Amino acid sequence: MKISIKEVAKENQKARPTDESSLGFGKVFTDYMFTMAYREGQGWHNPVIGPYGPIAIDPAAQCLHYAQEIFEGMKAYRGGDGSIYLFRPFENAKRMNASARRMCMPEVDESFFVEAATQLVLTERAWIPHTKGASLYIRPTMIATEAALGIQVPKEFLFFIVVCPVGAYYPEGFNPTRIYVSEDFIRSAPGGTGAAKAGANYAVSLYGMRQANEMGYTQVLWLDAVERRFVEEVGTSNIFFMIDDELITPPLEGTILPGVMRNSVIRLAQSWNIKVSERRIDINDVVAAAQNGTLKEVFASGTAAVISPVGHISYRGTEYEINGGHAGPWAQKFYDELLAIQYGIAPDPFNWRIKIA
Repeated sequence: MKISIKEVAKENQKARPTDESSLGFGKVFTDYMFTMAYREGQGWHNPVIGPYGPIAIDPAAQCLHYAQEIFEGMKAYRGGDGSIYLFRPFENAKRMNASARRMCMPEVDESFFVEAATQLVLTERAWIPHTKGASLYIRPTMIATEAALGIQVPKEFLFFIVVCPVGAYYPEGFNPTRIYVSEDFIRSAPGGTGAAKAGANYAVSLYGMRQANEMGYTQVLWLDAVERRFVEEVGTSNIFFMIDDELITPPLEGTILPGVMRNSVIRLAQSWNIKVSERRIDINDVVAAAQNGTLKEVFASGTAAVISPVGHISYRGTEYEINGGHAGPWAQKFYDELLAIQYGIAPDPFNWRIKIA
């Protein structure tokens, strides 16, 4: 399909941020967005890059009543020489299609997914920050738009992409976060949609996150839904523990998101000859390791924050300090190496980086 472009008049174009140090995350949006419609029997059609603005949908659209919505998170980076890069975009396309299958939504051709994101980024290339650590965040989204009340598989959908210049995801930046282990609430359960990047997964996490925030913690460390013992995710990110010389992260068993950054950390660690284990880890074992000094580091990984070190974990009323409350050397090394690959500074032995301009 050919993507058409509807120009935004100059007088309607927005003023771009001048202070990249105060961008924050997800607050400023660009002039253009991508949209494409789907109807059963017709397939995907009418791909357009046009003015950013409200989407008109019927009040009975099924996404509004039955939470049929999925999304992805990607970034575009400006290298020191002005080159523009994407990081593993085909992995995002594959994951979005996996989410679509789970949520009874139509898949998008992976190459066209990347082409649409690329064309939108190049249309908005002037919005890509110049500061290392800042980037252009890309949010592909799919919603069910058919107007119908009653549980059924819809026949009409909308796929759209918006982009926004962003800085650090957490106010702390790369400084260690404080996380709270929740035993009262869960993020997902076996047989549910935990492995899909579905909006409903995030909605159910808000109450626990607010509870943690009110106690002064940055995020929630979620435990499994059955025994409330085994670590799953932290907030919206995958979690890693360095115990002795072993890097441990929960396995992909259908209840956690298969993070693109998670996979990148694992592959980097293996290339550095770090012992990596994808296995279930009991929160009590984490606490015991913190008490006996073998828990050297804890950090989260995700597209938004890249690597986020954890300085404190609160569990059952006791707070455990990790690495003296400071970012550990491995978290720092992963963060530095991933950014260097993303911004075209370091060699890319994995072919993760795609130069689009």
